[in-house]
Amino acid sequence: MAKYNFLLGCSLVLVVLFNGCLGQGRLPFRQGYECQLDRISALEPTNRIQSEAGLTEVWDSNEEQFQCSGVSVVRRVIEPNGLLLPSFTSAPELVYIERGRGITGLMMPGCPETYESLGRASFREEELRGERGLQGSHQDLHQKIRQFRRGDIIALPAGVAHWTYNNGDEPIVAVILLDTSNHANQLDQDFPRRFYLAGNPQQEHGHHQYRTGEMRRGERGNGNIFSGFDTRILAESFGVSEELARRLQSPQDERGNIVRVQEGLHVVRPPWRAGEEREFHRHSRYMDNGLEETICSARIRENIDDPARADIYTPQAGRLTTLNSFNLPILKFLRLSAEKGVLYRNSIMAPHYNLNAHSIVYCCLGRGRIQIVNERGNSVFNDELRQGQLVVVPQNFAVVKEAAEEAFEWIAFKTNENAMFQTLAGRTSAIRAMPVEVIANIYQISHEQAQRLKYNRPETTLFCSRSAETRRRPAVAAAAE
Repeated sequence: MAKYNFLLGCSLVLVVLFNGCLGQGRLPFRQGYECQLDRISALEPTNRIQSEAGLTEVWDSNEEQFQCSGVSVVRRVIEPNGLLLPSFTSAPELVYIERGRGITGLMMPGCPETYESLGRASFREEELRGERGLQGSHQDLHQKIRQFRRGDIIALPAGVAHWTYNNGDEPIVAVILLDTSNHANQLDQDFPRRFYLAGNPQQEHGHHQYRTGEMRRGERGNGNIFSGFDTRILAESFGVSEELARRLQSPQDERGNIVRVQEGLHVVRPPWRAGEEREFHRHSRYMDNGLEETICSARIRENIDDPARADIYTPQAGRLTTLNSFNLPILKFLRLSAEKGVLYRNSIMAPHYNLNAHSIVYCCLGRGRIQIVNERGNSVFNDELRQGQLVVVPQNFAVVKEAAEEAFEWIAFKTNENAMFQTLAGRTSAIRAMPVEVIANIYQISHEQAQRLKYNRPETTLFCSRSAETRRRPAVAAAAE
């Protein structure tokens, strides 16, 4: 009976943690701020922080676009054998792996240590040996380690500490969105705070960073969360010597927030299995009864680059893949989602607007022309978005994307767990939903013109340019002859 009560108590604690601590929405409006954006620009990082084994690039959170959308953005480059120091933030994070592969570990509160290294003795035997004061082989127990690869989206709840290691042969490039307007962030609504468990790293966000410019390895940082504690109390808390406790505070560590592991990191982790998540999708139903997915068993990773998983695919134009709370349930609690788009050359994504979310569009490959129009019908952005740049499309602002002579790939972070958009042209558009007579009268055109406007595009979202099709037909005919 006691065992049953213990298990039931643990289950209830985990459900409360998952549905309470993680179940945070966004602030309905940033108090004292209005999203009056008359001009939007393509943005690049403004601050670079060099570490021993990598680079952190930060976009200026003071930018009006970020103030309006309530987010901050960071890009990290982790070199092979680079270890990102464990840290946590006051805001939920959504990470897109633009390049590379590696492993990451999350320290979930209240979750068991389910991984253990090989050893000669069982854990109970180790306990008995410890109680008897005997020395012996100690097994390393730790929480779950997850592998990731290019194209993965990783969801990180607010306040959950995590570390990342590059065990591949090329640098990891990760683009990170931090949702500062989420209710989980009860500190600064303009700048997320990052708390490190080790090292002496420079803070990424805050007003001071934009005065310092580029921060180089070796310059004084702000310390980790152990730095401010009394050394004696730390030693007592861990049951170690004061000398060892001082090492936790890392007063002389000048390596930055990404350090190099000289001999490689050797930890217990599962082998990579291709198609693992696809099998999971095939056999699960995602019934939401409060116990299906606890904080300890939650999936935090899903690949968004796989063409086979595209939600919309047009052979001549490209593809669009959506990641939301239906295919990654943890996003229900983070209140975030994502979209990966690929436009082939001379293709267009139909004019559309986001019904219930801001969209932070980051160019992964190539370049594309983007036009954004506000509620007054004024163009607030009409320019190219190049690789490594981003632009914010506010909620309900109309937007169109076009690829010219090269392909255009982007990742869009969206500030709603089930973000929706409405197209303005094509088979499922707002125009298609109206009667022809209404279209003819509102635009003062003939019935025939209204018919063409409504029915000329049978595609839904991604269009091949008509001028490109016209140029392509003679070339195809000549090749056939």
